[in-house]
Amino acid sequence: MSLNHILGSAVSGLAAAQAGLRSVSNNIANVGVSGYARERVNLTTGVAAGQVAGVVVGEPSRVADRFLEANVYRRAGDYGRADVTAGYLDRLQSLLGEPGATSGLPARLDAVTASAVAMTGSQSSAQTVAVFTSDVQDAIDSMQQLQTDVDGLRGDVESEVGYSVDKINGLLKRIHELNATVAAATGLGKNVGGAADQRMSAIEELSSLIAVNVREQPDGRVSIETANGAALLDKRLRQLSYPNSGLGAAQPIYPTIEIRFAEDSGAMGAATGEKLDSAAVGGKLGGLLDLRDRALPAFSEQMGVLFSGLSEALNAVSNAGSTVPPPVSLDGRQTGLVGSDRLGFTGAATFAVTKADGTLVAKTSIDFGAMPAGATIDDMVTAINGGLGGSATASFTDGKLSIKANGAGNGVVVAQNETNPSARAGVGVSQYFGLNDVVRSDSSSLVPSGLTTGDAHGFATGETAQIVLRDATGRALTSYTLSPTAGGTVGDLVSELNSSPLGDFGDFSLDDRGRMRFEPTGSLSGATLSIPSDSTDRYGSGEGFSSLLGLTGASSGLKDAQVRPEVLASPTKLPLARFQENAVVGAKALGAGDTRGATAFVDKLASALDLGKDGKTTIERFSSLLLGRAGLEASQAEDNLLDAAARRDDAVNRRDSFSGVNIDEELAQMVILQNSYSAAARVISTASEMYDTLLNMV
Repeated sequence: MSLNHILGSAVSGLAAAQAGLRSVSNNIANVGVSGYARERVNLTTGVAAGQVAGVVVGEPSRVADRFLEANVYRRAGDYGRADVTAGYLDRLQSLLGEPGATSGLPARLDAVTASAVAMTGSQSSAQTVAVFTSDVQDAIDSMQQLQTDVDGLRGDVESEVGYSVDKINGLLKRIHELNATVAAATGLGKNVGGAADQRMSAIEELSSLIAVNVREQPDGRVSIETANGAALLDKRLRQLSYPNSGLGAAQPIYPTIEIRFAEDSGAMGAATGEKLDSAAVGGKLGGLLDLRDRALPAFSEQMGVLFSGLSEALNAVSNAGSTVPPPVSLDGRQTGLVGSDRLGFTGAATFAVTKADGTLVAKTSIDFGAMPAGATIDDMVTAINGGLGGSATASFTDGKLSIKANGAGNGVVVAQNETNPSARAGVGVSQYFGLNDVVRSDSSSLVPSGLTTGDAHGFATGETAQIVLRDATGRALTSYTLSPTAGGTVGDLVSELNSSPLGDFGDFSLDDRGRMRFEPTGSLSGATLSIPSDSTDRYGSGEGFSSLLGLTGASSGLKDAQVRPEVLASPTKLPLARFQENAVVGAKALGAGDTRGATAFVDKLASALDLGKDGKTTIERFSSLLLGRAGLEASQAEDNLLDAAARRDDAVNRRDSFSGVNIDEELAQMVILQNSYSAAARVISTASEMYDTLLNMV
């Protein structure tokens, strides 16, 4: 080997050692930088004319494993979803109050039962009655506050959805720019470590917001897709379009997040046709969508069911009783019916007029089962007026039944037949029309409609109700706008819904209490319906499809509910006495000391109620299940967060163990490179001396 070859090889050795030391220097400097992948100099044997000619120093390369990085991305997405879910469910649980707290909903519901029991004791007084009505109002207030707070949580979630979309767009734009940098450097054979590290960190942050699949391309770029395969980035940038971005308000329905093509500047163009509309998108965004579209609305809907059960139980008892003295008039609430509607009652009820001291003035017992099959509400009004012979006047106007005593000092009583009580939709005649309610709501009649498929629906052409079906993840499967035709029947509505796209996912029917039911197919267990908009109005009564047919608990009337002001203001207005059905005119039919209604409140609150799709159960059990489920879900979410954090940390540790900087290894490598550099320098020095010797010989 010539001296020139010796010098060339030694010089290349010096260059290799220098390049290695430069990489070691970079690695040591970045030992504490998260996401930094260490550099390694690529060395190959130099060959000239088939002979070894030193070493060829290539560009440094990143030491990284794409499979370990992909695992980090996946675990980051799991953690992002678990983190946001645990945070909001913990906030929801805190709204319910600490166990044993007197201000929480469980305590308020317990107080209603306890105060009802107190009314039955020997110490029963106007004060105990006042406590009972106040406790009922407190329970309603607590449920209403919870509804408001949950709406507030949905608003916060919606704000985070908007912010997350903006953050995702920013990260996609950043990754797109880094893609261009990496591709250009790769094409020139340059080191891409710095840009690739920045890109990896950006992808890791992106994956915590939305689940992604990352694929490396031959030119050094990466392509990014959502979990369901929708492209977010290839050689062309895409951005998420969300009209509600950052609005931060609870709404009946939200627009979907569209994927749009975008310019390098981020300016959006045409839609790709892909949408992100459910928790299946994963990451923090998926968790937010699940909370907004499933978890929080489901809690609100169940709160409505709880209120429906409570109000029905309380009103059933109050409508079976009377105050002493009885009221001059009993004025019912809006039913959504007209006088020509089918009466639909079975059993019997007594309508009576008494004096202030309870002495019977007149009474009439109406056996609804004996009335003609086609009997109407107007027929019932006629029968009441005829039976009372002018002692009182009944009228049915604008959907409301009213009965007024005509004699000075007289009052009106409506009582159930003890052996054959009247019933429509499972409630008595007084409760159905709301003649003696303790709880009222301006947005609901608080009882099932009792309509059958043959009854007229009463809606006008042009009135509509939008119905949305979501699966168990909150994804909107389909929606349909119900458009009744004037003159149609309730059965026509059922048929229209079953023949609509909604019918592809389950069956609609009308139960024996006149409630619309939806039974999803077996594969759609957990699917839910919502009605974001409803302009229907039965015969101008103000009662629409949602409130009349009770398809969801969201139409329970909780928002506007209250204990009747006159009952809340005066304990004597709570109907606790029971009418003596066998009393004759001139005899006492009501007793001032009669508090049998108090015992009835206790019994009714402890009895099982028909809650429709939620089955038959007691108020206490349903509330315990509802509130307990909220606590359980919060606890499970916290456990999931801990598991997700552990899995994410493990994935990061595995990645960093492979590609991260080990200071001991770098120091050992530095010693090797120092020795290599010294040896190469010694070779150069020796070769130089040999040159000098050779020159001196000439």
